[in-house]
Amino acid sequence: MDLDDTLISRGNAVSAWVASFSADRRLPPEAVQMLTEALRERAQPEVFAVLRTVLGLVESAEELWNIYLVGMAAEVECDPATLARLDLLRAEGWSVGVLTNGPTDIQRAKLAAAGILDHVDAVCVSEEVGVRKPESEAFRIAASRCGFALPADAWMVGDNPVTDIAGANAAGLRTIWISAGSGWSYPGQAPDHIAETAVDAADFLLGLPETSR
Repeated sequence: MDLDDTLISRGNAVSAWVASFSADRRLPPEAVQMLTEALRERAQPEVFAVLRTVLGLVESAEELWNIYLVGMAAEVECDPATLARLDLLRAEGWSVGVLTNGPTDIQRAKLAAAGILDHVDAVCVSEEVGVRKPESEAFRIAASRCGFALPADAWMVGDNPVTDIAGANAAGLRTIWISAGSGWSYPGQAPDHIAETAVDAADFLLGLPETSR
């Protein structure tokens, strides 16, 4: 399963962190908007090297990254119903792993803070393995950490049409797209199933007959 905006709401956490960070420093509305846009898609330490100059922040880029890391970890949460479904999947014989792009320190901090680590069999973070979704090698490594080799009867659950769905399809996995209420409108390969939330995706998997897993 993907992490950001699949198992947790990264968007909500970013918004909450930006609001708190900006209020503490009394940043003007245009600075708040710039900060939000810069962090919305992808956040890395290098982003803060630019932001500190543009926004006139006094902390170093490294200090800002650490502030962001701690703050984001404090903002993320995983719905207890989602954690319960992860446990049910494992109890039914599924191997459950997390495959996520991003820096190792912040992704693992979010996983720990959201309480996910105790409910999955393995974690694969792009920075620590040196390859990112949608590259097929990322899915092969994640599968290996879950104890099996691709091709196999495996599913990828995620919200990103390119990195999660197209990437997993190319690697030979079946896919579930987390729609968050939206409709599929992307060209190319479509997911095998669409679910609104991770809970819905897990319920679909739990309902599959043994021969379809």
